[in-house]
Amino acid sequence: MEGEQRQVGANEHGVTRREFPVAAGGIALAAGGSAMAADAPPAGPVEAPSPGGYAPPKFKPAWKKPQVNRGLAQDFVIYAHSDLKMVEELLAKEPAILNASVDWGGGDWETALGGAAHMGRRDIVTFLLSKGARIDLFCAAMLGQLEAVKGFLTLQPALIDAKGPHGFSLHFHAQVGGKDSEKVLDYLQSVKKVELKPIPFLPKS
Repeated sequence: MEGEQRQVGANEHGVTRREFPVAAGGIALAAGGSAMAADAPPAGPVEAPSPGGYAPPKFKPAWKKPQVNRGLAQDFVIYAHSDLKMVEELLAKEPAILNASVDWGGGDWETALGGAAHMGRRDIVTFLLSKGARIDLFCAAMLGQLEAVKGFLTLQPALIDAKGPHGFSLHFHAQVGGKDSEKVLDYLQSVKKVELKPIPFLPKS
């Protein structure tokens, strides 16, 4: 609602990737007393207030089915960064989370496929694609799909500056793809040369 904030998607398992500051704040509160309570961050994601000032759409959704559990969708996206077994387990529990997208704050939207792609987890990406996940330009760059990347950039050259989850560039995704995406990285550098910084989690060749 306009002018209203609400907490959404609280994770029933405890601390999430967005709750580490909360844990630290709790420790400080215990040490410093209740005076810090007003300054403590929220215990979960908070929806920003609507800017308002526009006519609402005439179409009203029927909401005939319940939405996918937000905590489950969040966990699925997090696990997709590193844990194929848990990705398989959660998708088996709820197939509808396959293309779920989570806003980590400020419009930083990410799907499970996006998380696996920017981590260079080809095994998780391959599994998700086999289940029907929606491939995008960033994932194609990581996989080394040169013709697909060329096609996108030919259609819309401005995509060379597009940003994926957490602001990661196309060049970054090609880097994490390793040897299989070297030709994509060379092509991207020919379109726009950028400084390539080392990526700590990449295995050393």
